[in-house]
Amino acid sequence: MTKYEMTLVVSAHVDEEVRNATFDKVRGYITKNGGNITDPGTPEKKTLAYEIQKMNEGWYAFIKFEAEPEAPALIEQEIRITANVLRFLTVKEGE
Repeated sequence: MTKYEMTLVVSAHVDEEVRNATFDKVRGYITKNGGNITDPGTPEKKTLAYEIQKMNEGWYAFIKFEAEPEAPALIEQEIRITANVLRFLTVKEGE
């Protein structure tokens, strides 16, 4: 299995319950596609480097997981249609 790190940015305009549900949903996509979460990440509110959808802040989480090489593409397909996710990026650890 390959080690990955996903950066996930969720809208700051949603309440805590919706925000936590969004992060849980993404973690569910990882496990559903055969991934093993090694660090679920702690969401932190940060100022965005540039405005996205008229927002200057977002909730960031850095999720570390292990998965087969084809899993990140499948996970990202599902994240693309998830509400409240502003941006995401998955990279191999160590690169």
